[in-house]
Amino acid sequence: MDSIYGEHAAQLEATLEKLLAEIDAIRADMSAATGMDPVEHTLGRIKTEESMREKCRRQGLPETEASALETIHDAIGVRVVCAFLDDVYEIRDRLAALPFLEVVEEKNYIRHAKPNGYRSLHLIVRVDGRYFAEIQLRTISMDTWAALEHHLKYKKDVRGNLNLITGELKRCADELASTDASMQTIRDMIRTM
Repeated sequence: MDSIYGEHAAQLEATLEKLLAEIDAIRADMSAATGMDPVEHTLGRIKTEESMREKCRRQGLPETEASALETIHDAIGVRVVCAFLDDVYEIRDRLAALPFLEVVEEKNYIRHAKPNGYRSLHLIVRVDGRYFAEIQLRTISMDTWAALEHHLKYKKDVRGNLNLITGELKRCADELASTDASMQTIRDMIRTM
């Protein structure tokens, strides 16, 4: 079976590396200005062949290079986990200002959380006018919640009151969002001292 990415696999990897290098440069610049690294960690990946094919099937798309590179916009994925809310938005702004990067879509699940409580800032970007990537920016709290929710969601044979479980997950997400806001306030107070 031919690669769903055709002859583009190497260019996808190079584009991912370019994005990660730019994020590292933004990180270094912010660290130099504040004396504090704004990023807890960064992850990047190219969606696996099987995962991309499965997504095409799920969306009723042909399993083609055009679907993988033009219709679906997350062949390249980057997650940036920040310590504070303000850092999420500053990194977003700095990414948007890069001359080779076009923000195609922004989904702000921080200001408008999903019904289950999920929070993150998603950017769909086009790099060098060619390849799409999804960049997720979130705080440590948001990342922790998403990781734990993922473990629970994909557990087989969940028993019990599903509405209660969903409600508890939402409550936990709301409490973590409140903690993020409080930590940002404390940081702002310390910076003005």
